Amino acid sequence: MSFSRERWVKRLLALFVVSTYICLCHAGSVSPRRLVEVWDISNPVVSPDGTKIAFRAEQASVERNTYDSAWYVQDIKGASPPRLVADGGVPLRDYSGVFLPAKSLWSPDGRWIYFRALIDGKVDVWRAATDGSAAEPLTFDPADVRDFSLSTDGATLMYSVGASRDEVTDAERAEYNQGIRIDETVPVGEGLFRSGFVEGRFATQRLSGGDIARGPLLAQVPDRWTALDLASGARRSIERSAVPAALQTASDDTHESLPWKTTRDPRTGRVAELVRVGEKEGLVDKPDVELSVLYGLGSRAIKCSSQLCTNKPITNILWRPESGEVLFTVTDPADGNAQSIFDWDVGTGIVRPVVRTQGVVGGGGRYDPGECGISAAVLVCVAAEADLPPRLERIDLETGQRHVLFDPNAALALDLKKAAPTQLLRWKDSKGEEFTGQFFPAKVASASLPPLFVNYYSCLGFVRGGVGDQWPFASLAENGISALCINHAPIRTDAVERYDQATSAVESAVALLASSGKIDRTKVGMGGLSFGAETTIWTAMYSHVLSAASVTSTPVTPNYFLLMSMAGTPFRSRLRAYWQLGAPDETPARWRKLSPVFNLARIEAPVLMQLPEQEYIHSLDYAAPLLKQHRADLYVFPNEPHLPFQPRHMVAMYERNLDWFRFWLQGVEDPAPSKSAQYSHWREIRSAESKGAAH
Repeated sequence: MSFSRERWVKRLLALFVVSTYICLCHAGSVSPRRLVEVWDISNPVVSPDGTKIAFRAEQASVERNTYDSAWYVQDIKGASPPRLVADGGVPLRDYSGVFLPAKSLWSPDGRWIYFRALIDGKVDVWRAATDGSAAEPLTFDPADVRDFSLSTDGATLMYSVGASRDEVTDAERAEYNQGIRIDETVPVGEGLFRSGFVEGRFATQRLSGGDIARGPLLAQVPDRWTALDLASGARRSIERSAVPAALQTASDDTHESLPWKTTRDPRTGRVAELVRVGEKEGLVDKPDVELSVLYGLGSRAIKCSSQLCTNKPITNILWRPESGEVLFTVTDPADGNAQSIFDWDVGTGIVRPVVRTQGVVGGGGRYDPGECGISAAVLVCVAAEADLPPRLERIDLETGQRHVLFDPNAALALDLKKAAPTQLLRWKDSKGEEFTGQFFPAKVASASLPPLFVNYYSCLGFVRGGVGDQWPFASLAENGISALCINHAPIRTDAVERYDQATSAVESAVALLASSGKIDRTKVGMGGLSFGAETTIWTAMYSHVLSAASVTSTPVTPNYFLLMSMAGTPFRSRLRAYWQLGAPDETPARWRKLSPVFNLARIEAPVLMQLPEQEYIHSLDYAAPLLKQHRADLYVFPNEPHLPFQPRHMVAMYERNLDWFRFWLQGVEDPAPSKSAQYSHWREIRSAESKGAAH
């Protein structure tokens, strides 16, 4: 076998000691490290005969600063524990640092599962025997596999590749030796040679269509498809026209009149689709979703007309096997983005609820739950709530009954319920805008009201650290700081309007909690990444509600414009559409309104900046003056993208944010000698703040 079976068997046994004998587990604090080392579960896929489920589990290892993953197969009735069948390798990520979906396919006879894995520096298609007896790579291609498919009879594996690994490294070395020409593809301001992780290795990166998306050198090389005969090992090149259509069609298309999600019934060929409808009225997306089924190209769509599927925030669709029924997921903003699954009988038009949850139920993933595995009788989904980490559940499609199949986070779930149980909050601001949020009440150890930490973005599923995983909500609550994760309002096109929405949400939440005697309104902190960072800095500039702030990305600045302007039209188009900005000399008033560079005097709260190396330089035109005036502290994490992901960095960010808000909101310092320099800097900031207030 080609993976360390002994190591994984030991890990699996340890998991089941935790899961099965939970009453014997120690009750521990919910430390930042425990939140980083949560087990995630992804991509449950049901076997062709409906009797088994395959899925991948992955966990961060802070000690080794990497991630472990493994594939399991389990009896769908849960009569036996999952069987370890293969090492899943280092989980692959997209350009921003988010896990890519862990795709797997079953062989028609149910003997094998096929999956893509990064092992020993190579991305191959592997197959694992579902009885756990063997696991082996199949493709052995000089290039990393981009995608794959299996023929209907299971005899042929089709896979795609781009440039070979040697071609990519040769191109990197040639640039290094000859000098790197700066053009619209170069991410100016970050390391130009092997400065970030791409498919598990340090690689040179290039922009792809703007200022955000990145890829390796030669990423533009078109897909080359190969057919591999699994019996003989013979290979042949195939034309793209022979590739299954599902691998060629982009999903989640957001064009105005096109479906943004589709799924095909393999039995009949019918296509279910979701289309955004309604009037935007200043919103980025149309407000409603229409669910329909088409019987063929050019056919008339059959629309779902039940009250349960019209004017509902439908986020996913899935055909039920051996039926004419479509399952759809509703993610309800009015219920804190809790998800429910419904069944639509296309023939009769009848819609009935299958299951309602207080969290998410899907295929796994921190920010997009994805799809469940499905058979004719059951769903197998990854379920999670704000204060309950991921677990694998079976859901009966007729009764909605739920049964836990696998819960590697059971001990943590028990401690979370004791230390930091959540409450769903609903409220309105002064304009009548409705908001929801997950509230973690502080463990109060004194008679004084607790401080509050706020994050504004998205609170989908298990709220371990907000979008970006930088602020340990449960750890904050356990240490006496209440924490509130606020779900954003519908995103507006105008930047000022959407930022004002965020500030209004924070101010109204603080007023609500303070008026009910739950928090001290004079001790409020806020933090965020990306849009969350933008709203944090905006609130610091245009409100007096904050006592401390923390960001993990930069708002828009002239420095950002200068460094990214080489990207040309795609970047300028995004700047205009998202922020209504041109160059600083084209729209000076707008720049003065939006950018912290022109509003330094407005920022009253001290700011902690923990930024990825790929982006920190964009912030220096406002960060440097704050640092010189002892009004901020800046840390940069090497080789990190937009969403930092290295486990040691994650723990460091969690712990420093916990220290930061305890320092500013509680006056508490950790006596650990290793943190003495940190507190020395922060005391300088506090002294400068006191002197400024005196003047």
